[in-house]
Amino acid sequence: MARGILTEPLTRDAFAPFGDVIETSGDPTMIINQGKCGRYHDLAALDMAGANARAGISLFLSEKRTLPYLLEMVERHPLGSQAFLPMTQAAFLVIVCPDDNGKPGHPRAFITEPGQGINLHRNIWHGVLTPLSDPGLFSVVDRIGDGDNLEEFRFEEPYEVVRGS
Repeated sequence: MARGILTEPLTRDAFAPFGDVIETSGDPTMIINQGKCGRYHDLAALDMAGANARAGISLFLSEKRTLPYLLEMVERHPLGSQAFLPMTQAAFLVIVCPDDNGKPGHPRAFITEPGQGINLHRNIWHGVLTPLSDPGLFSVVDRIGDGDNLEEFRFEEPYEVVRGS
């Protein structure tokens, strides 16, 4: 029997303990390109630890998932933050957990608005990339470098993520 989690909308305040919401809300920070482009500047705190580390940009193409979604495992990256920028105007599911003495605490599930991206802070427990429509194409900015930057945790009893109100 799976334990239940209701999704909630992704907002800056609700997501702040886990990372940054990357979006074009409000007025641009500056106007550039001969007045034809608004720049929303410095929206995420990238964090790459280690002597041979750098930020890299990759493309991820993930299979679509559906709700209800069975959450069986989470992972974290102790050496670097990880930003997910959708390359379509589709919502996706973001699952995060607070740390509870080195293990994931109770998960929270967020559904993005079309056009929102996220940056997960370093060492934050999170679910796998979970697009809710095809194609699940994302630009991902994360740490490239030496060292073990992946820790996985499998729940003894899975969670069932269902759409909240």
